[in-house]
Amino acid sequence: MLIAVASQNFRTVTGHAGKSRRFLVFDAAPGQPPHEVERLDLPKELAIHEFQDDGAHPLDAVDVVIAGSAGAGFVNRMAARGVQTVATAETDPAAAVAQFVAGTLIAPAPHVHGAEEGGCDCNCGG
Repeated sequence: MLIAVASQNFRTVTGHAGKSRRFLVFDAAPGQPPHEVERLDLPKELAIHEFQDDGAHPLDAVDVVIAGSAGAGFVNRMAARGVQTVATAETDPAAAVAQFVAGTLIAPAPHVHGAEEGGCDCNCGG
């Protein structure tokens, strides 16, 4: 199974999956440690937030995308491409992949909105 982890610095899991342009890609199987197989460093126009769905995308090759956060738009667009999206509070990319495969991935903290002026900018629709 190929799993892409959003990681803008290639060291930690980052949020805002739709705007992410850097992903660590792991090959993972139950009972085995994940193995990094590729690093994606996409141009801005290939961030899913910017991508116009007019053809193949590098993330089409993976089965799962893990990120610190992902809005409904990202989740739906990836699902339409056959890719599952999962959000997590885990910050270590390899640990996040291992936990996902084991079914123990740490869920993100509940998203609470304050009185953001101009509305929320997290793409959650809140």
